[in-house]
Amino acid sequence: MALEEKERIIIPDENGEEHLFEVLFTFDVDETNQSYIAVVPVEQTEDEEVEVYAFRYEEQEKDDDDLSLFPIDSEEEWNMVEEMLNTLADEEEENK
Repeated sequence: MALEEKERIIIPDENGEEHLFEVLFTFDVDETNQSYIAVVPVEQTEDEEVEVYAFRYEEQEKDDDDLSLFPIDSEEEWNMVEEMLNTLADEEEENK
């Protein structure tokens, strides 16, 4: 069985330093026409609690690999992302 290679992206922090993240999942919300992405830092140790970051994103028309990330501001959006994360975690647990 071949291992599935995870997609990775580089996200700069507020100081301009670039950090490598692994994409957990992306999803679209048809009602709002918004897209969301959840990522985890690649450089975490096994013992660390996994910190998940989520953003609303838009793909740039000129470059397929370029995304514009936006912070999630509303509680409604956070709840939606958390629900999706919990659903995926439940599905992963069932598949073990």
